[in-house]
Amino acid sequence: MSVDVNSEDGLIIRKLIPLATLSGTQFNALCAEITVEEVQDGFLFKKGDVTPHFVYLISGEVTLQAAGLVVEVIAASSNSAKFALAHQIPKKIDAVANGMVRFLRLNTAIVNNPSPIAYQEDNSYMVIDETKDDPDDWMTALLKSPIFQRLPPANLQKILMSLEAIHYKKGENILKQGDTGDYYYLIKSGQCLLTRKPSPNAKEIKLAQLTNGDTFGEDSLLSGAPRNVTITAATDMTLLRLDKNQFVSLIKEPSLKFIDYAEMQSMVIKGAVLLDVRSQDEYDVQHLDGSINAPFFSLRIQLKTLSHEKLVVVVCRDGKISEAAAFLLLRHKIEAMILRGGMEGLAPEPENEAPISADADPESSDQESHRKQAVDNSAMAPASMRSSANVSVSILEDQVNTLKVENEALKNTNQQLNDKCMKLEFDQQNAEKQCRVLHKQVEKLTQVLDKLKQV
Repeated sequence: MSVDVNSEDGLIIRKLIPLATLSGTQFNALCAEITVEEVQDGFLFKKGDVTPHFVYLISGEVTLQAAGLVVEVIAASSNSAKFALAHQIPKKIDAVANGMVRFLRLNTAIVNNPSPIAYQEDNSYMVIDETKDDPDDWMTALLKSPIFQRLPPANLQKILMSLEAIHYKKGENILKQGDTGDYYYLIKSGQCLLTRKPSPNAKEIKLAQLTNGDTFGEDSLLSGAPRNVTITAATDMTLLRLDKNQFVSLIKEPSLKFIDYAEMQSMVIKGAVLLDVRSQDEYDVQHLDGSINAPFFSLRIQLKTLSHEKLVVVVCRDGKISEAAAFLLLRHKIEAMILRGGMEGLAPEPENEAPISADADPESSDQESHRKQAVDNSAMAPASMRSSANVSVSILEDQVNTLKVENEALKNTNQQLNDKCMKLEFDQQNAEKQCRVLHKQVEKLTQVLDKLKQV
């Protein structure tokens, strides 16, 4: 007998891992083929069982035991019940029902080899998607994230079991701009504000507000750079955090893919986008032919300009910033790979020669040579002429320093504008999310009204 996706059993099954990562269409098809079984004070499985099935607890309580000794008692209401019971095959222990137990058997192929990730939008909705009173809503949001859908079930289990709860009062700083990254965070309950100072003396700019199910903190862990924003609790909050080592081994390593230069060239020929996330200045000095420049600090603003249908190969100076950029792209359902070693990993430039891009101005290079020659010649001139030359050089240096100050001011202004654009982008995303929620609620109310009319 099949399971009704909107029944109590359906809602429980929807939270099982990795079933929570399936699309609505995939989950509906699965429920049409599965059956919930029952047992009273009996075995769900015994030690040595080699049947290729995983067993999930739906209701009741089960004792896991070995040689008559109790290893663990698992209740259906616990987080442990979201994972398959004693998932090793052959089974290492017995599972015995304590009273009446209802459970589900799933072929291991469904769990170990979930359907390939499809990034197109799924228009089939599940009631659980927007259940605001559900205490496990944060877990559902986490498991439906494109990043977590890429992870093996074993990693998901380790992540959820390793998360450490931490609490903050309203107004407390969670992260400070400039700090070293040490944790990856998930919001279990509450809201927080993201702010940033484009420069030490600049006014703080409010960028975004995060809420239940949102994650943050990965940029610094991936790039090795200091935290680029300050995050402050806007309400009393409960966060779940994962330390850097676990983040790297459980999330980063299985999520990010690296390719070499030859593989990159082949993918670009096939239509991949080559995205350089270095600063504009670095890009102007030297870059790969056919690449487009989107500095990492402004990448969030430019996400909508990137096609979800094309693979993106990310390039930076040494590969570090590329990791953070690729992670961001994957979070937004854009398939991305990283050029291993970045620009530094390519063939080195001849010693004592500055790399010059194809767009470099040869006239400026000649002017620089003439200036150096003029300075060299001045060293051989009489004292009066050298004095005059020194004054000219001093004036030039003052002008250069002035231009540097003005350039830095322009960079700060540009950063402020980018931060404001980022805030507008976040506001738009939040508004779109609220519109989707309202749309679903209207659909549900319409269905209820239609049923009332039929009565």
